[in-house]
Amino acid sequence: MTEPPHDPAEPIVNERPDSQQLDLPPWLLRVSIAIAAISLVAAWIGSFLAPQFVDNNPRLLIALNPRNSNLVLVSNQISDVSFFTIGFVRLVFSDPFNFLLGLYFGERAFAWVERRSRSYGPFVRDLERFFKRFSYALVFLAPNNIICILSGATGMKARWFFTLNAAGTLTRLILINEFGATFEGPIDSILGFVKDYRTPLLILSGITVAWTIFGEFRGDNTELKVLRDLEREVSEDHEKKD
Repeated sequence: MTEPPHDPAEPIVNERPDSQQLDLPPWLLRVSIAIAAISLVAAWIGSFLAPQFVDNNPRLLIALNPRNSNLVLVSNQISDVSFFTIGFVRLVFSDPFNFLLGLYFGERAFAWVERRSRSYGPFVRDLERFFKRFSYALVFLAPNNIICILSGATGMKARWFFTLNAAGTLTRLILINEFGATFEGPIDSILGFVKDYRTPLLILSGITVAWTIFGEFRGDNTELKVLRDLEREVSEDHEKKD
């Protein structure tokens, strides 16, 4: 039976204290962390090679980095089946694993985000207070890594997380596809510009990505640092249980 819609005045997730932390096998947590790292590296490669792939291999481009600009540029070059299949799979690829990490770390996830996220850190306690009320909308509209982790940390039911995540991603792809069809002329002009200036654009994208990677390895408040911290915490938890 289909569940009735939630009363807007009532919480829509069940907060789960640390004492009820979900016990997951270490190998599954490490796989989740590895998936996040693979997604990050793939996005870097896609950003670097975007000027080369955008018209020569558009399917590979969105498989590597499905950011909105790439999806728009390839929307008229590939079939709808390829666009929706590759785009959907790539966009939701790491979300279930981030959700699992949130389920495992529970309340600790908020403290982790507060310490490590440049975008969300300063506001995480406000986010924690309001997340129960707006979590459904956030998962539908912006299911990024942090939102997926916090959804698991607050105990959102898996069926709602996966339903909203899938529906929001599909809606995003439909809107981008329609946008691409509407503005096909200007998009073709951009693709022509990329073709004419491919080499300098590759050099520019290479410099940009190299600077990003340099910052990731040098900084203390980066996605790579976060992933290393998570892996260490998983190892420490496992050692305590042993």
